[in-house]
Amino acid sequence: MVIIDQDGSGPGGSNQMAMMVLLQSPEADVLGITMVSGNAWEPEEVQHTLRMLELIHRTDVPVVPGAIFPLVRTEQESKIQQKLYGNSPWYGAWGDLAAKTSRQPYHDPYIVPKLEEGEPAFKPSPEDAAHFLLRQVHAHPHQVTIYAAGPLTNIALAISIDPHFAELTQGIVIMGGSLSPQTGDPEFVNNPRHEFNFWFDPEAAHITLRAHWPRIDLTTVDISVKTSFTKAMLDEIAVSPYPAAKYLAAYTGEFYYLWDELAAAAWLDPKIITKEEKLYIDVDLTRGPFYGDTLSWTAANKPPLALQPVHVQTDLDLVRFNKLFIDLMKAPPQSIAATK
Repeated sequence: MVIIDQDGSGPGGSNQMAMMVLLQSPEADVLGITMVSGNAWEPEEVQHTLRMLELIHRTDVPVVPGAIFPLVRTEQESKIQQKLYGNSPWYGAWGDLAAKTSRQPYHDPYIVPKLEEGEPAFKPSPEDAAHFLLRQVHAHPHQVTIYAAGPLTNIALAISIDPHFAELTQGIVIMGGSLSPQTGDPEFVNNPRHEFNFWFDPEAAHITLRAHWPRIDLTTVDISVKTSFTKAMLDEIAVSPYPAAKYLAAYTGEFYYLWDELAAAAWLDPKIITKEEKLYIDVDLTRGPFYGDTLSWTAANKPPLALQPVHVQTDLDLVRFNKLFIDLMKAPPQSIAATK
């Protein structure tokens, strides 16, 4: 059993493909999808995700609206920090901070632009994300994995409401953080500890990483940059006659790292990860140039704080991962499960 917590920008692209890895797998029982602002604003993400589920024939899975804003960080404060400390290549929903380089048009949080893929008839759940997470975990104690591939606001809210939430799960899979990625990518080469999901809501990441999960698996930038979504992969997927492949062929045209997809696939098939390191991870909360940066320690040098061990993925079987990803994207839809 898994709950997907995602910043579901769309149509197509990495966020939608990552959710589809789990939705297309016969091994995953997806209890629901909780949405959080990150790469785009949550209200728009909800609509893209509802429409994706319609198009891939998985409207049995509820989409639950979640946090629109981070716990503490604000767009206005980030503009001030930008003037003091310089630009970052990616600001997600706050694309106005990078108006000259942003890959998506900026708009206000509650404006949902007309969807390229068509408007969904499928409606979101009336519940909120934090209470949905709590309800499902209490209904299935020690059976549910949380897959969190966006900012961790919803997860932190659930923990804040119920401090026992984390320990009642089977564990959490997180895409976030950056340590020392070996890459020439300008987003990381001069700021190797900066990663968007942790940066967008540092306090939420801090709360989440300090909680008492049975297990934490972390897919960082370091391993993500070893992956790549290529046109050849899309061409191979596009020959499939099934709905998921048709959706990707129509709406996915960005070829970049498969960060979130790797986190999902590695949960389905742990043999994809060939090397990991056990570290203690936190986030810098000081209001300066490193606010939101990833902090890490070994057992030997960690401070005497309530830090939790984290399984940090460091290397992968790329051939195995690519095959699983392509096979899932080409597969027919999973049969409609009973209403959750």
